Amino acid sequence: MSRSEYLAAVLRIGIGWHFLYEGVVKLLYPGWSAAGYLQGATGPIGPVFHWLGRQADLMPAVDFLNIWGLIAVGLGLMLGVLTRAAALSGAAMLAIYYAAYPPLFGPVSAGNGDGHFLVVNRNLIEAAALALLAATPGSRFGLDALARWGGAGAVGAVRMAGWSRREAVSAITGVPVLGAFLWSVLRKHGYRSFEEANLARRTVNGNTATAGATLRNFSFTTIHDLKGTLPTGRIRNLALSRMILGGNLIGGWAHARDLIYVSKLVKAYHHREKIFETLALAELCGVNTILTNPLLCGAINDYWRNGGKIQFISDCGGKDVMALIQQSIDRGASACYIQGAIADELVAQGRYDTIGAGLDLIRRNGLPAGIGGHKLATVRGCVEHGLRPDFWMKTLHTCDYWSAGAAKEHDNIWCPDPVETAAFMRSLREPWIAFKVLAAGALKPEASFRHAFEQGADFICVGMYDFQIVEDVNIASEVLRRGVARQREWFS
Repeated sequence: MSRSEYLAAVLRIGIGWHFLYEGVVKLLYPGWSAAGYLQGATGPIGPVFHWLGRQADLMPAVDFLNIWGLIAVGLGLMLGVLTRAAALSGAAMLAIYYAAYPPLFGPVSAGNGDGHFLVVNRNLIEAAALALLAATPGSRFGLDALARWGGAGAVGAVRMAGWSRREAVSAITGVPVLGAFLWSVLRKHGYRSFEEANLARRTVNGNTATAGATLRNFSFTTIHDLKGTLPTGRIRNLALSRMILGGNLIGGWAHARDLIYVSKLVKAYHHREKIFETLALAELCGVNTILTNPLLCGAINDYWRNGGKIQFISDCGGKDVMALIQQSIDRGASACYIQGAIADELVAQGRYDTIGAGLDLIRRNGLPAGIGGHKLATVRGCVEHGLRPDFWMKTLHTCDYWSAGAAKEHDNIWCPDPVETAAFMRSLREPWIAFKVLAAGALKPEASFRHAFEQGADFICVGMYDFQIVEDVNIASEVLRRGVARQREWFS
C-alpha cells in the first residue's frame, strides 16, 4: 500500500466527516430550511437562488435533497462505499454552494469570523479535493475494496482468502471512524428521544404542540411562515439588515422593571444550543447581525466555528472601554461603539477625550466606529465637541405605556423625549441605529417598528426570543415594503 493511498484515505474520510455532520445537524433540528441561505445569495446568478428560495412549494424538496444528499455523500466518503459517485456528488454540491456565495470582489467585512477569501474559498478547495479523489484509482481503504477484490462466486472466495489481515482491516477503516463520529455527535448534542423529536417536529412544522400537564395548546410563528426578506443598508463597507438582533436577552440583561428574577430566567433559557438555534433562525430570516456585549464574544466565536455567519457589533460596555474595544476587535467584531450608558457617564463627566480615543482605536483597526446614548444630551454633547462617529446608537420609543409615567424612573423608560430626539437626529448625517424601540417589551412591534423608521432611524435593534423572530421579521419587512413617511433621508 503506497503512501499516497494512505493520504487519499485520510483526506476522503475527513471530508466525509464534514459532509455527514452538516447533514446530521440539519436533521437533528426540525425546521431547518435553506430558504434564507438561498434568498441571501450573492454573485452573478444570485437572482436564480433568490427565486428558488421564495418557492414555498419547492423548498421542502430542496431541503430534503440537501439534508440527505449531505448524509449520503458523507457516509459514502467515510466508509468508502461508491466512493467515486460520492466524491463527484459532493463536488457538485460544493459547486452549487460556491455559486451561491462566490468570494469575488465585494467589500471586505473586517469582523468576518469565518475568515477572508478572494475567488478561492473552502467550498472551492474541498470541491477540487473531491474531484481529485474521484479521478484517483480505487483504494484498499474502504468497503469498495471488498466488492472489487471479492467479486462473485468461487473466484471471489479465492481472492478473499488470499487477503492479509492488514488488507482486511484496511477495507473497514471507515467503520471505527463512523463510530467515533456517532460518539462525538452524542457528546455534543446529547441524546434526543424519538418522542422529543416528534414533539419538536410537530411544533415547528405544525406550529402547535400540546402541553400535557395543562392540556392547553400554544402556537408560535416558525420559519415556514416567513413572508418576506429584510432589505439591507450600509454603514461604511458593512452591509446590515434593517433589523438587527439585540443581544440583551441572550446575555441575560433583561429590562423587566421590578421583576428582578427575569434576568436569571432568560439566562437559564438561553443555554448554548438555544443561543445557536436563535442565531441560526435569525440568519435564515435575513437578520445578518447581532448587537451585544463583549461578554458574548466566546459564544459567538463558537457559533462561527460551527458554521454560523452572523455579524457581531460590540457595544464595548464596561469599565475599561479601551480594553473592551480591543477585545471586541480581536474576537471578530464587525463594528464597535461606545455603549449608551457608558457614553452617558463619560459625557456627564466631560470626558470627551476618552470617547474620541475609543473612536480612533476602532477606526485604526478598519471597523466602523459608533457612539451610543440613552440620553439625548449625550448625542448633543458629542456633536458640540466635534465627535462625529460612523454611526449613532440612540434610544427611541413612544411613551404611551403605563409604566413610562411612573413617578420615579426605575428601569421603565429609556427615551423620555422621543419628539426632541427625532428632531435632533434629523440634523445628523450619519446612519442611526435606534434601540429600545419596544421599550423593553412594553410596546407592540406593529406600531413601534413603523414609528422608529418614520422618525428617522436607518436600522432598528430589537431583542427577540427565538419564537418571536419570524413574526418580527414579517412585521418589519411589511412596514418597509409598504414604505414609511420619513422627514429624514436614509443615511445608509
